[in-house]
Amino acid sequence: MTEARQEAEEPSIIVAAAQWVADNPPRPDIIPHLKAKFSLTSLQAAEACAMAQKFRLLRRAFG
Repeated sequence: MTEARQEAEEPSIIVAAAQWVADNPPRPDIIPHLKAKFSLTSLQAAEACAMAQKFRLLRRAFG
């Protein structure tokens, strides 16, 4: 896989992980779980968690 293609796919993996986090109840071991389930780095897992929090907030605000 080329480097440019890999970079293009990474955001969609982070978004998918964020959607999964937003759709499931909170858990204390979320970073290691995301790293294993979605093959993310620690930074990507943290980005997914931050994005999931925004998704939850927007769902509450706009239904």
